[in-house]
Amino acid sequence: MVAFTKFQDTVEQFGLGVHNLAAAGNVVKAAIHSDAPTVATDDELADLTQITGTGYTAGGIDIQNTWSETGGTATMGATDVVWTASAADWGAGRYIAIHNDTSTTDKLLGDWDYGSNFTVGNGETFTVDFGASVFTLV
Repeated sequence: MVAFTKFQDTVEQFGLGVHNLAAAGNVVKAAIHSDAPTVATDDELADLTQITGTGYTAGGIDIQNTWSETGGTATMGATDVVWTASAADWGAGRYIAIHNDTSTTDKLLGDWDYGSNFTVGNGETFTVDFGASVFTLV
């Protein structure tokens, strides 16, 4: 996957206690969007234009995040997510954003730019592979 870019507001929201990624019941979701994010000012999912299509649920999908800390380095992990287009092709997407679905306004955490638009045809799948970790804080 391409490099993770955090939204600037993410840092403030950690300080304010909005992002408690280790707490039971907190949900982080991945969402596909088509518009370039403005990392300096975008701070909630509503700032982004999500794709549409049967099989894609607005708001995204739970990444079942994990949180661990060792020696002063915190790591957020996640389960890879898979969407399947059904009934028709999806509109073009380019970006994947993760957001804190537990916060009252779906506060954004970070984003990935795939470099060009992609579409998912009817019956095809799209997978987000988070690798060993989503991000680390040191």
